[in-house]
Amino acid sequence: MFGLVDCNNFYCSCERVFNPALRTSPVVVLSNNDGCVIARSNEAKALGVEMGAPFFQVKAFLERNKVTVFSSNYTLYGDMSRRVMTLLAGFAPGLTQYSIDEAFVNLAGFGEGEALRSYGRQIVSAIGRGTGIPVTLGIAPTKTLAKVASRYGKRYKGYGGVCLVDTEDRRVKALKGLAVADVWGIGRRTAEKLRFRGVVTAWDFTQRSESWVRRELTVTGVRTWRELRGESCIDIDELPQKKSICTSRSFPGQGLSQLGPLEEAVAHFASSCSRKLKEQHSCCRAVTVFAYTSRFRPDAPSSAINRTVTLTVHTNDQRELVAAAVGTLRAQWSPECTYFYKKAGVIAWDICPDSAVQADLFDTVDRARQARLAAAIDAINRKNGRDTVKVAVQGTGDSWRKGDGHKSGRYTTNIDDIIKVKA
Repeated sequence: MFGLVDCNNFYCSCERVFNPALRTSPVVVLSNNDGCVIARSNEAKALGVEMGAPFFQVKAFLERNKVTVFSSNYTLYGDMSRRVMTLLAGFAPGLTQYSIDEAFVNLAGFGEGEALRSYGRQIVSAIGRGTGIPVTLGIAPTKTLAKVASRYGKRYKGYGGVCLVDTEDRRVKALKGLAVADVWGIGRRTAEKLRFRGVVTAWDFTQRSESWVRRELTVTGVRTWRELRGESCIDIDELPQKKSICTSRSFPGQGLSQLGPLEEAVAHFASSCSRKLKEQHSCCRAVTVFAYTSRFRPDAPSSAINRTVTLTVHTNDQRELVAAAVGTLRAQWSPECTYFYKKAGVIAWDICPDSAVQADLFDTVDRARQARLAAAIDAINRKNGRDTVKVAVQGTGDSWRKGDGHKSGRYTTNIDDIIKVKA
């Protein structure tokens, strides 16, 4: 049996941990630079606040309905996620973190039926007491069915945070009440394609033949089909790596019109791509840099930068990627620039595993020495905090970051933000 532990409305829940007065009030969290809504509490959802709604469009509505607004605080969310996963690891040895707020656990050997449900409630209760984050646990014979169970666990309070799909009757009932678009691994376009062919629910999908699924959705769809039928065949570690990695950001106010701040931003984006590549043990060979002005300002001159550079050898080295991105930006920059760039980003692509990098006979870089330096820098940053050591072009300014006027404190990672209690 597999369990999927899913933190409920995670970003909002993190904010509520340190402000208990908000536990029954509507809360939303905004994206970088307070651009749009990226998280909503159940109360905010009930008010009709849409995911992805631009903040400037719904600001008055949120104020009228007394919705508390927070700017995204990823330092806090990342640390709270670590605490949840640390607690969870004590209950089951087979833990695989799937995202910042989700993890699969192997519950084989922890009982069955009501005994397993009782153990699941212990997990949910312990995480709630230890971190203040409410979680839902879905338990089933496959990971895809565990995701299905988790959805029902969130939907119905009667489950007490734990939904168990351990019999054929429960599996059939769960799949008949679930839209095929809500199945893990079925994307929006695939769901539209299936609906066009008469497949509306997850149960409808499982009633098609394997040959039909293979023809329509290839081998990936067959694995999802088998999982829904109760056959475990998806290993999280075997899921394909991302084919490209993009880090981008919208800038506050009118945007950026000077090269210096834009260079700093692009350098940070390239550094972030390097970190993400290392996390999935991969390297890239191509880097694309883009920047463009606001399409909502017809009164201002428009411009778009979009250029790709190909590297000699696949790499995930921070200095190499930053140098390539910043050099590309400088090559496209005009000294007479009068544009205000509202958004910029870096895309790393042509990705391969870091164990399968093809060397180049004429490569001038000492890769062994570069790897030792990168490992030392990464160790310092892990111990002392992100960007303790960074490339000089990343600078110390933050004019391109400003736009988080509703940001909470870093309560768990910054000693200056620790909550003070007066007795």
